[in-house]
This record gives sequence, structure tokens and C-alpha cells, in this order.
Amino acid sequence: MPGFEIFGEEERNQVNDVLETGVLFRYGFDGARKGHWKAKSFEKELSDRLDVSYAHLCASGTAALSTALVACGVGAGDEVIVPPFTFVATIESVLMAGAVPVFAEIDETLCLSPEAIEAVLTPATKAVIPVHMCGSMARIDEIKTLCDKKGLILIEDACQSVGASYKGKALGSFGKAGCFSFDPVKTITCGEGGAIVTDDKDIYIAVDAYADHGHDHIGDDRGAEDHMIIGANYRISELNAAVGLAQLRKLDWILSTQKKNKAVLKEAMSTLPRIGFRRIPDPDGDSATFLSFFMPDVTSARHAVTALSTAGVDGCFHWFDNNWHYIRQWNHFHQLKALSRLAVEALPNCPDYSNVATPKSDAIMERTISMQIKLGWTEEQLDKRIKTTLDVLQTIV
Repeated sequence: MPGFEIFGEEERNQVNDVLETGVLFRYGFDGARKGHWKAKSFEKELSDRLDVSYAHLCASGTAALSTALVACGVGAGDEVIVPPFTFVATIESVLMAGAVPVFAEIDETLCLSPEAIEAVLTPATKAVIPVHMCGSMARIDEIKTLCDKKGLILIEDACQSVGASYKGKALGSFGKAGCFSFDPVKTITCGEGGAIVTDDKDIYIAVDAYADHGHDHIGDDRGAEDHMIIGANYRISELNAAVGLAQLRKLDWILSTQKKNKAVLKEAMSTLPRIGFRRIPDPDGDSATFLSFFMPDVTSARHAVTALSTAGVDGCFHWFDNNWHYIRQWNHFHQLKALSRLAVEALPNCPDYSNVATPKSDAIMERTISMQIKLGWTEEQLDKRIKTTLDVLQTIV
């Protein structure tokens, strides 16, 4: 990863199709576009790929999450269980829905623990958003079983895990809705883009309308379309969809390349006795975007990241000290800093976010390093990376 490593003629050809028609808008202009429907084509190929009934392409992964929450009926005062390890957009989307983020601990999958979810349930709990972080899966079968038992809405944040699966079933297809991101550093990219997938027709109809100002998209005359609901503008352009369509058609190659490179690295690092690896519930379903491993303690983790970077081993992340992916550094969230008063602040069940405690997650994340797996490594570069990584880590552990 990411997809921008492999821009080529395929992406240029798809974009040129759009430029030659002059139709950049994803709806209407049927005659002028000469049969080119990039967003619609992407949606059809994505739904086929993931074996889901419906897919809707939108402007970003954040837009996908916001749209999915609204379409699933999550709103003011509803509590939504989320992990402390995720990109901050997951939390922003819950807040923008007027709902209340409730944090549950992660386990060594680096994703929500089913036991921790159950521990924070209240009568106000409406939904659970497991985030399939760094290309691999949560214990999604157990989480789904829990949600079904408790009558909770399951919305999957698979923004970092397109192409990953659990026991042959695509991540994003277990819940009421699944969300994906295709931003510049995702496995496949549109430049900016996202998608919502679902098997529920009513959810799809709501998603399709909400992301386009409530348009019902019935008939061929956009000006005559009715407005089903109040919505937002989360549309993607045909240019972005064109790039993503070409990238989606490369996904098999991307996944096989990532898996091959990750396997070689992991085998080499397995010789280091004091290093452990992330738990992956279904290794065959891993999209292999990262190799995540555990150092003995926070001091050695910090030392390792600095030493690896100095030695030229780039793309290593110590999420515990990261500003955007772990709750510890989200100072703007702890203070609920916003340009206008957030509705959630007025709710009686709004927690004190200045003092969120996730000690079990801290104990995991402070030791965790994730190494990004690149597509463009040559055999020589990979060999050099392995040698340098082992040389550095052997001096620390």
C-alpha cells in the first residue's frame, strides 16, 4: 500500500474517458457522457467483489461513516461504542450525528474486544462500530453475534481494510452497513473517495438519497426528481471515481504483492525472541497492508521507531504517540473543541471526554509498532530492509 504507488496507463485512460465527455458530475447528462458512468461502474464492481447487494460511492470515508450512521437511524443521544485506536474520523462522524461516542477497550487484534463491548453497554447503546485497523480484522463473528443478541446496529469501519475478509466473507459485509475509504494513502485510492455497502435495500435507498441532498434518483430528469429526506452533499466526482475504478481492478495484484512482502518480513522478524505479533483471527483474510508487532515495553518501542527511521527503514508507526490514530493525543476531542456548539454536549449522557481511561488499550498500544508494507519494493530493497531491521532491533531487544 498505498494505491498511489501504482498509478499508470489504466488510471489515465479512465480519467481521459471523463475529460473527453466533459461530464464530471456523477448524475445525469446521459447523452453527453457517451455511456461512461465511472461511479456507477465502480459501485457495481465493488458490490460484486464484496458479494454485497448494494454499494454507494461517496466523497470520503468520513462521508461514508456519517451517511451510514444516519441511514441506520443513529441520532441524538444514541450511544455508539467505538475503539480508542482508529482514525479520528470515526469519532467525528458519531459526534456529527449528534450521537455519543463510548469507548471500549481493544485486544491484541488491535480492534474492539467483544468482552469490552459488553462491559460498556447501557440502555442508551444503539450501535457498535468495530474498526478493522491496519488491514486486518476484528473478532467480527463474535461482535456480530453480540450485536444480534443485544439488538444493536453493527456498522463496520473497514476504511483501512478493503479486500480483507474473515473466513471468506468480506470485511464490511457483516453488519447493517460497511464503510470504506479511498483517500490518497489507502490500499486503493480515488484521490478522495469512500463507499458504503449493505445488503439492506432500505438502508441503500436512504444512503443513496442522503448523500445527494435527499434526491430520490427516480427517472431520467434530475430536475424532476423528488426529495425524500433532508440530506447532505457527499457526492464523488466522475474524475475521482475513474481513478478508483482503475485501482479496484488492480486489487488482486495489490493484495498478493502485499501478502508476499509481509510474509517475508514477518518470517525474518520471527527470529527475534522478544518480539510478538498482532493477533489476526483469520490470517488468510489479512490484506497485509501493515506488519504490526509488539516490543517488550514503551521505552523499547520508542527507541525502535527512532532507530529504524535513522537507519532508513521508513513507514514505521508508533501509534501510542501518534496525533490522529490513538485517543491519547486527541486533545481537541478531549476538550470537544468545535467551531460551533456540538449537540452532544447538551445531552445528559455526554461523558467527560477530558478523562477517558483505556488502560488495557494503553498497555497494548504503547508497545505496538506497525510497519507499512509497500508495493514497489524490489527484491534487493526488501532484502536490505530485512537486514537493517534485524540489525536495529537486535540491539534493542
